[in-house]
Amino acid sequence: MNRVREKLYRLQKEPGWVTVFGMAGSGKSVLAAEAVRDHALITECFPGGVHWLSIGQLDRSDLLVRIQSLCFRLEQQSQEKDPSSSLHRPPGSLEEAKERLRFLMLRRYPRSLLILDDIWDSSVLKAFDIQCRVLLTTRDRSLADCVSGSKSEVAVESGLEEDQALEILALYVNGKPQRLPEQARSIVRECKGSPLVVSLIGALLREFPDRWAYYLHTLQQKKFKRIRKSSSYDYDALDQAMDASIQVLSEEHRELYIDLTVLEKDVKVPAKVLSVLWDLEPEEVEDVLQDFVNKSLLFRDCHHRPYLYYLHDLQLDFLAEMNRSGLESLHTKVVRQYQQRYSQGPPTSGDEECLYWFRFLTYHMAKANLTQELGSLMFSLDWVRTKAQIMGPAHLINDYVEYSNILDKENSELRGHFQEFLSLNGHQLEQRPFPDVVQLALSQPDSSEVYIQALLQAQERATRGGLYLDWVNKSSLKSLSRLVVQAHQGSIYSACFSHDGTKIASCGSSKTLRVFKSTSGEKLLEIQAHDDEVLCCAFSPDDRLLATCSSDRKVKVWNVECGTLMRMFEDEHEEQVNHCQFTNTRRRLLLATCSNDKFMNTKLWNINKPSSQNTMFGHLEPVNHCCFSPDDAYLSTSSSDGTLKLWEVSSANEWKSIDVADMFPEQREQTEVMVKCSTWSADGRTIICAARNAVFVFDVETVAMLLEIRTSRLSTVQYCHACPSSNLVAIALSHYAVELWDIETSKKMADCSGHLSWVHGVQFSPDGSLLLSCSDDQTVRVWETKKVHTSSAVCLKRDSDVLFNNSDITVVAADNRNRLQVRNGRTGAVMFQSENQESRIRCTAICSQTSAVGLGREDGTIQVLEVPSGTSLATLQGHTRAVLHCQFTPEGHTLITSSEDTTIRVWRWRTGECVVLEGHKEQVRCFSLLTTSPSSETHLLSWSFDGTIKVWDMSSGERLQDLVCHQGAVLACDVLPDGQLFATTSADKTAKVWSSASWECVRLLNGHQDCVRSCRFSWDGRRLATGDDNGEIRLWNVKDGTLLKICSRDNKDAMDSLHGGWVTDLHFSPDNTVLLSTGGYIKWWNVEKGVALQTFYPTGANLKRIHVSPDFSTFVTIDNIGILYILKKVE
Repeated sequence: MNRVREKLYRLQKEPGWVTVFGMAGSGKSVLAAEAVRDHALITECFPGGVHWLSIGQLDRSDLLVRIQSLCFRLEQQSQEKDPSSSLHRPPGSLEEAKERLRFLMLRRYPRSLLILDDIWDSSVLKAFDIQCRVLLTTRDRSLADCVSGSKSEVAVESGLEEDQALEILALYVNGKPQRLPEQARSIVRECKGSPLVVSLIGALLREFPDRWAYYLHTLQQKKFKRIRKSSSYDYDALDQAMDASIQVLSEEHRELYIDLTVLEKDVKVPAKVLSVLWDLEPEEVEDVLQDFVNKSLLFRDCHHRPYLYYLHDLQLDFLAEMNRSGLESLHTKVVRQYQQRYSQGPPTSGDEECLYWFRFLTYHMAKANLTQELGSLMFSLDWVRTKAQIMGPAHLINDYVEYSNILDKENSELRGHFQEFLSLNGHQLEQRPFPDVVQLALSQPDSSEVYIQALLQAQERATRGGLYLDWVNKSSLKSLSRLVVQAHQGSIYSACFSHDGTKIASCGSSKTLRVFKSTSGEKLLEIQAHDDEVLCCAFSPDDRLLATCSSDRKVKVWNVECGTLMRMFEDEHEEQVNHCQFTNTRRRLLLATCSNDKFMNTKLWNINKPSSQNTMFGHLEPVNHCCFSPDDAYLSTSSSDGTLKLWEVSSANEWKSIDVADMFPEQREQTEVMVKCSTWSADGRTIICAARNAVFVFDVETVAMLLEIRTSRLSTVQYCHACPSSNLVAIALSHYAVELWDIETSKKMADCSGHLSWVHGVQFSPDGSLLLSCSDDQTVRVWETKKVHTSSAVCLKRDSDVLFNNSDITVVAADNRNRLQVRNGRTGAVMFQSENQESRIRCTAICSQTSAVGLGREDGTIQVLEVPSGTSLATLQGHTRAVLHCQFTPEGHTLITSSEDTTIRVWRWRTGECVVLEGHKEQVRCFSLLTTSPSSETHLLSWSFDGTIKVWDMSSGERLQDLVCHQGAVLACDVLPDGQLFATTSADKTAKVWSSASWECVRLLNGHQDCVRSCRFSWDGRRLATGDDNGEIRLWNVKDGTLLKICSRDNKDAMDSLHGGWVTDLHFSPDNTVLLSTGGYIKWWNVEKGVALQTFYPTGANLKRIHVSPDFSTFVTIDNIGILYILKKVE
């Protein structure tokens, strides 16, 4: 209204036109009438008065009558002021009427305003082109182009703000906005605040105040005819007002406009999409769209280039209702036009048009009932790859969820294959550079359609030099995750389900709050929420609000739908706020927060008040967690003072206190016991809390301990949550795992492995069917509660040995139950499994000449076992500390071991004879055999954390050479095949090349910015590869020490490394053209170019080493969660 008045003030000195334009029912006439209700404006600009003329859709004869009537009115008013003036006969034609009106407006009313309401036709407007001051309302902004004089315009927004619309409804029913029923807000949202609909429904409600639900239902069902005139509006019903705008279009344009029925609500489309749909040149399309925009039949978003176009929801609803019987054919037309334009493949430009087709092609196919074509598209790995690359995986997963009913008619099993693949690999598909989807798909089960398509593509690409790996033993694994979402760039400290289970909110070190769909991971909202790490987030019981708390000492409450800040509490907590939680029921909404404050560390807030309602006094150390009981009668708080306290919510008085620190009598004296969190059972009778490596279950009434769950002593419990529908409790652990326990039977029910770092939070969905977990690895994982189980696939330890013997592969490693396992490398099947060892197995070795395996233990004992009988062939004792590495010599008679006790022992293992090699000052992690010529004796080369390399005569134990190589620990060593050179790498960030003839350093290799962890010579001795803890790999020229290439330098990955972690192992192919590296994942590199040829992402991370077959076709490794990978090159 202020903008209209501002434009009217410009007419003070000279005639001109002010055009107020907008869609049907946007309130143009009301705005015009209200704008001139301003005494100062009329006095200063229009002392001659304001003359209103309602026009509408008129023919020439009706227009003449209107102007005659206006002229008569003006003459009559003039005569009243000046009785000497006389009335003229009515003008007989439009031309005469125009001249009469010109005379009256210029001579008798020279400074008056003529308001022309609801102009439709430029020919009508020309009749008023008489050099006077005019305010006109119209749906067509271009009408004023046909008249002379200065022009300005005001666009009327299509909808009111929600609060404004509720205020108008309240005025109609003589009430207050806050007391309107819930349907009032729904009506406003349904019509997007349309002033016409709000006023029509408001007027109807004045007569029938109990019909809120009826009119909401009428709107939702698009029954516009029932929302009938109950005001001075020109049209009897809402549908007539809509239809009137369309009928003024030419027949050709009307047909094109009807095609817009297929658009989705709130979706903006570029002209190029409609160019495909209408088969017109883009310029022609823009001309048509301009006509629609001018007539307020379409809206244009001018903030984008190229422009984007969209319809108001009411316009779309009206079109859908008007064309209900033809909707299927309209959507079919869209699909056919797309197929015709993109017959050679989908667009890949990434512009707005490309994004539209990838987002909505499936929608149009579904609406067109093209079931078979939709299945063919969505069950194609090519479509998955292209769409995931352009739009990310969440949209794809959402398609499989949304169209599951249609796809299942084609093949429900196939739909499951693709949905599972995307749900479990979505976090990989978010990475840049974009991963090879075919390689990812090769990790799917052999029976999966995804795998079948991937294998065919991999085989075809292999014929053209492509490198692909088939995970041949994957059938023994069951994936437990249902969805993996990389939600933030940084650690995720908290994640929670909405109360309806459809959404998940997460927050963490990135300072952001993110909300996404629990089915697909599709992002719904992302807010830069705080100035520091966001430590917790929580939904309100009605899911309309989200609370966050942060290290910045602030607590904020957000509107979930639009992401706006509703309330901020920033003055009362003086230290970081650790946790926040709303009450469970809507009966009385409260928010609880707890912090690191010394005394006033737990508070209750009424979010409608600026300050806290209550403060709980009792804890003298930080409070880490707070939690309402199921009925909201009590609040539990978990503190670093070692106690769990229960408070009455109504009075804020302490009800009960449990000293959890007493459960650790042996440790209480040494260190404080921090209670991390608590959770109530569904019936509110028991409370469960976590401290250190234990979870305790207490009876609420008696505070007696009912159950104690102790996890691994090496891990701490980060969080726990009780299932609302069963006796299960989920436990998040620092050793990357999530465990499910039944607190009734005191049994562990499931291991949920998959996270790559500390797990900070777990929560069950409201119905208990799902469980989410969040971690430092930047992912949120969703698990199906009934499908997870205690892992039957026993996980292996990473210290392993592998024997490649022609086509046979044998793998030996310890498992998580401290048994030695020997597996068939072709299938992963267990060939032998030992009894539990008394001491932890630290290393293993296979004898290539006999069917024997060796193992070294934490207590220094070495055992040699016959396979598969398990008979003990030898027990070798001598090391006083853990055995770190063991290796049989090629002929099999000798076993060499190195230890934390700084010694190396050379055993004649059948007889027990032993030569001790002493001299290192720190632990010896590894060694290598050194043969300088075929005829020479084999020596032993060892390296240690003491920074030295030592060369030994194995038979006598004599130390032949003692080289101080580095200022830091020696981390790796590799010997050239001919034994003439060897390389060392160190924590001092350098690598060196040594001569075994002179025992001098011949090359110093500087450049790494972190510990150099691994090295390997090429088979021809020309190159040396080195890898560091930052994930960087360098290729050096051995001859002169020059740097040839730096691999993996483009960008850091999610784990803030160039390789997902340390580069731990390197291998060259026999032809020296390919380099293999391990770290967080496995990579193959083109040696000449230094570019990656392929990447294999394991389920876990932190690979220690990889075993490679002599022909470089098979690769064996174990990840940090104990999964064995036997990878074979696809031929």
